[in-house]
Amino acid sequence: MEGTCITKVGQMAPEFKASGYDAKKKNFADYALSDFRGKYTLLFFYPGDFTYV
Repeated sequence: MEGTCITKVGQMAPEFKASGYDAKKKNFADYALSDFRGKYTLLFFYPGDFTYV
């Protein structure tokens, strides 16, 4: 599968960029994993509207 990456516990996560909501600034922002190097980081994803399939 092209574009699929499997990362296991204890391995470094692959570099990526994504946009998300910045609650402090109350607007959307672009983030890169490299922005958080050296910090504990929790990545969380959810569907925008919580639609049940």
